[in-house]
Amino acid sequence: QVQLVESGGGLVQAGGSLRLSCVASGRTFIAHTMAWFRQAPGKEREIVSAITNNGVTTYYADSVKGRFTISRDNAKNTVSLQMNSLKPEDTAVYYCAAARTFGYSTRDDFYDYWGQGTRVTVSS
Repeated sequence: QVQLVESGGGLVQAGGSLRLSCVASGRTFIAHTMAWFRQAPGKEREIVSAITNNGVTTYYADSVKGRFTISRDNAKNTVSLQMNSLKPEDTAVYYCAAARTFGYSTRDDFYDYWGQGTRVTVSS
C-alpha cells in the first residue's frame, strides 16, 4: 500500500512559478512509476507528466513541455513538479499518482494510488 500526500499548491500570477511535491509512504516507492495529473473545473482529469521508477524516462503533456519539469528522489520517497511560466489555463487541482506496473501511461486507470490533490490557481 502506498499513501501519497501532495503539497506546494497556491495562488500565483501568470508567468510565475510553483513547485509541487508528493511524499509517498511505504518502502516500495522506488518500484513505482509516478505521475502528476490535473483536473480543471468542468474538465476531465488529464495527465501532466510522468516519470518511471528509475527516473530515466519522463513524459510531458504538450501543453506543459518546456515549462514543467518532473523529478524524483527515491531516497526521500518524493516526486516533484517544477512549474515555470505558469498560465491561467494551468489552473487546476493537481494530483500525484503511483503505478505498480512497469513503464508509464497517460491513462489514469493505469495508476493504483492517488493523493488528495493540491490546488493551483494562476491569475491573469
